[in-house]
Amino acid sequence: MTKYTREFNGYAPRTHLASDPAYVRVGSSWAYVCLPGGLASRQIAGHSVGVGHDADLVLAAFAALRFPLDEIEVFHTDRGGGFAGERVERVLDVFGVTRSLSGPGNPYDSAVVESTNRLVRKELIHRNVYTNVEQPRSDVNRYVWWYNHQRLHSTLGYLSPVEFTQQGKTL
Repeated sequence: MTKYTREFNGYAPRTHLASDPAYVRVGSSWAYVCLPGGLASRQIAGHSVGVGHDADLVLAAFAALRFPLDEIEVFHTDRGGGFAGERVERVLDVFGVTRSLSGPGNPYDSAVVESTNRLVRKELIHRNVYTNVEQPRSDVNRYVWWYNHQRLHSTLGYLSPVEFTQQGKTL
């Protein structure tokens, strides 16, 4: 089932995720980063880095989640690449996850994700030169831990996403 919504606050943890790929220059080509994030605490829930902007990238990020897919109620995405593919749609259907697609050409539909991706680019990607895809994979893995456990977020009252969640708070 697909729906369309711009509401990004007021959800229980793990029930609403959002994602959009970030691009990473690797040598003379590109790699892609998928960071599904929870809307209740802005915590990065899973992550993957791959050479294709395809279903494999999205499914690898789902595989990295530390909770069952059936806890997700809605997955907010854009309409491109691997997010709109049949394989991802089948996985979402199997686990009863509703997809909320961005409106065509509307940047406000993925504002939360764009904010996270902007931080990842500023704090990690643009500070490094990558020559192979293993380098950003390793860096993203470390960054996600730091982002979730140590990075303070003004939206969360200057708590990390983990602290915010541990205190029982949600946006």
